[in-house]
Amino acid sequence: MGPLYTPDRSLGAALEAALGWWAEAGVDAAFVDAPQDWLEAETPTPAKRVTPALPPVEKRPPRASAQAAAAPNIAEDRSGWPEKLEDFAAWWLSEPSLAPRGARRLAPAGQQGAKLMVLVPMPAEDDAEVLLSGRCGKLLDAMLGAMGIDQAEVYRASALPARIALPDWAGLGASGLAAVLKRHVALAAPERMLVFGRSDISALLGHDLAHNAHHLRALNHDNGSVPAGFEYDLETLLAKPGWKAGVWQRWLDGAAAVAVSG
Repeated sequence: MGPLYTPDRSLGAALEAALGWWAEAGVDAAFVDAPQDWLEAETPTPAKRVTPALPPVEKRPPRASAQAAAAPNIAEDRSGWPEKLEDFAAWWLSEPSLAPRGARRLAPAGQQGAKLMVLVPMPAEDDAEVLLSGRCGKLLDAMLGAMGIDQAEVYRASALPARIALPDWAGLGASGLAAVLKRHVALAAPERMLVFGRSDISALLGHDLAHNAHHLRALNHDNGSVPAGFEYDLETLLAKPGWKAGVWQRWLDGAAAVAVSG
């Protein structure tokens, strides 16, 4: 077969001859390398697709915390409250509403009418079987020694029988724990109180911290009131030893005020 294109033949005639040659070889369609979507005609375009509507979101009330749910029931039935100090410890360790189930509780210790009642928010993490037996207790013993107060003349107590995480003191106080504390103080009947954890106990009792801070000099209870000093918690004093000088000065000032009033 001669050349398809010669000077005596036109370009059109040459192309026609080439196509004829491929047709005789059985190639009667054009082929390209680009891929084609054979199902394109059967697949709806994005504009035609219908997305089902989602159901509306149901609005639910905020979930109350476990503590908030249990708070209104703190020692609600006052008919079962102890009337004597000797009955208080057993009730303190068994009343279900005072601490979470399974929490390790520690009882108060001391005699009625003690020269000093020491109150802390709750047991320390390293307290063993006795309240204030850990590092905070050792700091307290040193302070009492400097104050000239014998250990036997001290009643040791806590506002909560067990240690819990991040207690809502104001909520607990409004739910009944403040009334329990006041009954406890009334039964113990101390001559004087030293409260460690002023912000926690002040919130529990409903006092405005901005107005009382260290200057609150009495704690009211069921039978009246008792002279009281409100200080930083013992764990803070362990971490900041320099603050103990202020505690000592306020103790001396309080002792002088009690002596004058007496």
